[in-house]
Amino acid sequence: MSNNNLPVIAIDGPAGAGKSTIAKELAERLNIPYLDTGAMYRALTYWALQHQVEIDDPEGLRDLYKEIVMDVRFAQGKQEIYIDETDVTPYLRLKDVSELVSPLSAHPFIRELMVKKQREIAARNGIVLDGRDIGTVVLPDAPMKIFLTASLEERTRRRHLDFINLGISMDFEQLKEEIAARDLRDSTREIAPLEQAKDACLVDTTNLNIEEVVDLIIALLKQKNLLPEGNCL
Repeated sequence: MSNNNLPVIAIDGPAGAGKSTIAKELAERLNIPYLDTGAMYRALTYWALQHQVEIDDPEGLRDLYKEIVMDVRFAQGKQEIYIDETDVTPYLRLKDVSELVSPLSAHPFIRELMVKKQREIAARNGIVLDGRDIGTVVLPDAPMKIFLTASLEERTRRRHLDFINLGISMDFEQLKEEIAARDLRDSTREIAPLEQAKDACLVDTTNLNIEEVVDLIIALLKQKNLLPEGNCL
């Protein structure tokens, strides 16, 4: 528990389930930081692309990352990621980054590096973290674990809308195939596969809006007596 008596909340789930959106809104409602752990892997992926290091070259990646300093900052409720004082936040949703982040994160030494960093951040105070192995690997003792999911069709629709809002043209069916392929990669990889923790609460967001999902999670927190006495949420 943090110094404000709010818990660490771990949110896992597949691509497009709404993890980041829900985690951000939940953190805002609880007035605690939100850590997008997937963005940390995206930052490393972007850095590798910028330095022309192949994602399947572990030694090259080791050399690239061994001296870098990653700094996760929280400014006005938003997360920013800096590598060697370079703000990489604006580039984390690029298509090339999205396609390569999963194979990059499968390297054991990269996961060890990021898990250590994530645990350090989570130990400071009450916080919401989202990713694909938060409740199973990063913080297996987190007092509240949520596994968000949604139908493949709905997850594709959400990602397709994201691309449209970014002004990027993307074929819906192609995107659907890519998300399905990523689901398979994430759930079958050797290191920290995507799976629901045994003590996680399953929340299907297919037919729920953001507010309904956040209200549901807050209700679960209350059921577990994880909100401080007198909290009016």
